[in-house]
Amino acid sequence: MNSFPVIILSLFSSSLIAAELGQISGVEAQPLIAQTKRLTQALEFIGAPLTAARRQALEEAHSGETDAVVGVGVQVALDPLCLAQVTINPESRVKVVPGPAKPVLVEGGWTVFLIKVHNEAGVTAPLGVQSPNARSMHNSPKEDLPDRWLDLATMDKQPLARTLGGLKLEYRILSLYSRDRGKREGKLQFDVGQGTQDLGFRNESSILFTCRPAHEIELEVLDENGKPTTAGFEIRDELNRVYPSQSKRTAPDFAFHPQIYRAHGESLRLPTGTYTIRTYRGPESLPQERQLKVDQNTGKLSFKTRRWIDPSLLGWWSGDHHIHAAGCAHYTNPTEGVHAPDMMRHCLGEDLKVGCNLTWGPCFDYQKQFFTGKDDKVSRYPYLLRYDIEVSGFGSHQSGHLCLLRLKNQIYPGGDSKDHWPKLCLNTLRWAKKQGALVGPAHSGWGLSVPGKELPNYNPPPFDGIGANEYIVDVTHTVEGPDGRQVAAVDFLSMVDTPYLWELNIWYHTLNCGFRTRISGETDFPCIYGERVGLGRSYVKLEGRLTFNEWCEGIRQGRNYVGDGRSHLIGFQVNDTEMGVGDSSVRLDGPGKVTARVRAAAFLPEKPYPGIRDLPYDNKPYWHIERSRLGDTRDVTVEILVNGKAAAKRTLHADGSLKDLAFEVPIERSSWVAARILPSSHTNPVWVTVADRPVRASRRSAEWCLRGVNDCWSQKEKFIDKDELDDARKAYDHARNSYKRIIAESEIP
Repeated sequence: MNSFPVIILSLFSSSLIAAELGQISGVEAQPLIAQTKRLTQALEFIGAPLTAARRQALEEAHSGETDAVVGVGVQVALDPLCLAQVTINPESRVKVVPGPAKPVLVEGGWTVFLIKVHNEAGVTAPLGVQSPNARSMHNSPKEDLPDRWLDLATMDKQPLARTLGGLKLEYRILSLYSRDRGKREGKLQFDVGQGTQDLGFRNESSILFTCRPAHEIELEVLDENGKPTTAGFEIRDELNRVYPSQSKRTAPDFAFHPQIYRAHGESLRLPTGTYTIRTYRGPESLPQERQLKVDQNTGKLSFKTRRWIDPSLLGWWSGDHHIHAAGCAHYTNPTEGVHAPDMMRHCLGEDLKVGCNLTWGPCFDYQKQFFTGKDDKVSRYPYLLRYDIEVSGFGSHQSGHLCLLRLKNQIYPGGDSKDHWPKLCLNTLRWAKKQGALVGPAHSGWGLSVPGKELPNYNPPPFDGIGANEYIVDVTHTVEGPDGRQVAAVDFLSMVDTPYLWELNIWYHTLNCGFRTRISGETDFPCIYGERVGLGRSYVKLEGRLTFNEWCEGIRQGRNYVGDGRSHLIGFQVNDTEMGVGDSSVRLDGPGKVTARVRAAAFLPEKPYPGIRDLPYDNKPYWHIERSRLGDTRDVTVEILVNGKAAAKRTLHADGSLKDLAFEVPIERSSWVAARILPSSHTNPVWVTVADRPVRASRRSAEWCLRGVNDCWSQKEKFIDKDELDDARKAYDHARNSYKRIIAESEIP
């Protein structure tokens, strides 16, 4: 028995419907369900989600047994949110009638409505919406005329389409902004192209709006020590709507965020109402939530952040080597991306000490003006912002994107833009390393997917993506450094922003061959992750004052651990050798035992969150402490690895406190040793050499790498320019010969 009639009755009885629009019949269910699912996603995206009751009603409608039942149910669920119904007759003439949604706006803010579209003509043009009351978005002289009190915007991008879909029934999103408070009449005009307006001005609707007053509220924002700071604020009303509205945000607030970042002494505007405010300051903070009522007497609100750990007090400085100010989720209009003060605000609000703002393909020629080869002027110690380059969308990017940090010159010789760069990664690396840059592949896992869950994993990846693909070749090379001496062509592999198994697998295999590439944490904000900067981090140990150069040098030397910031592996050492100090090597005359030590801490809420824990490892978030939880406990496992395999492990209670852990592990031959809480944090290695022999931990790993060179060539040869083909062939041949030599030097497993 279908339960849909009960849902209709419950909707009416709970007063979800204030008025009623005419029912549209003859609607096919499948495309309507698809369109309204995208609509629901779009409403979530812009911070105006459906209420739980209305979402349930829509889901029940989608499960209807016939087209008619689905069509009626969808309209019952969504019509109450419609400010107007637009009808496009078979001749493509447009007329409009008011809808049941209450015409209530907010002073100085955006309000989201739905528009119901009855498309009898099957039109696939954009739905145009204008108003003579709308202010210009370009600060024209008419901006402040009394009758120009309104702004409007339609949602015409993913997950919705720019145009109507040609369906008999669909719903669109309209956002309205009010400059004023009080009663205001506004006129909305709809069309689907020139000449489609119906006769007698029936494509217009005059609506009397009530514009609720907003109140200016000063913010006191203090850190755990009572000092002024910047924090993230997620503000929702009783219907779970986000404030300020996301639908038309401009920098420094981003439309793809529910949160805003505000500093001590700044203010925000909220209309009278009851709100839930969630505050936090990065993964090392304890989120706090409070409810409050706002009215004309609310003049100031005070917030004080709380921490569960502060690694910087122990000399470990956080940084994200891969964020962007343009492209992906960043808008290109009204500006080509955003500027340094906007990105700095986000770093401050997430307590990210070092932010590497990488210019790449989109808006490259605009964003390149911000490169200086030194800390940007918006930096405020100990928070540093630096512009550098990601080779992405140009040059060698099809063989793998590259993060180029600590550059002195940002443009490859031969031009002044991104259009003349090498197609072979190794040639870009030669240029960057000659000027002393810190370099490594971005989003390492792309193109390296493998079946199975084992690490190391011996299945062959396709090498068909934009991650650490050509790395399998470049890791075997040295290139000329700034002083003329040979240095490793690749310094680090990027971690945290792609599936951990794919990232770690290629790293483990090359470590098993004796190469000493380090790892560094990144977010690729706002491309892979748009939620916030610093979702992937490196924590670098520095003895003195934090500087960008020394932070980069710490990564080059491997004096850092990486992760999601929700667990920490501090001071990893083997015997008396600290990770990243000197050559990071312990020397044994013969097989024996070593002692690995680490100070470990993690924080898990007491209740599990299955929405993350139960996801497949190749679903975001790829690295997260919740995936490390043991059952329903608050425990995680700290492992000591020898050549990629767990040699010892200890249970850690994830209550945020630091624990000193020691492990005794056997070493049979030259090996690398590291610590991890999988998949939340991972240290760089310490090497243990036995009888001065190089690490040749696994012939099978070397064979995997050799096959990888050949598979990579089969995918990448077609992308190399003719004038670089000889270089490319030599580079790949060098890699093949290197792995063949390592195979010969490795023990048979």
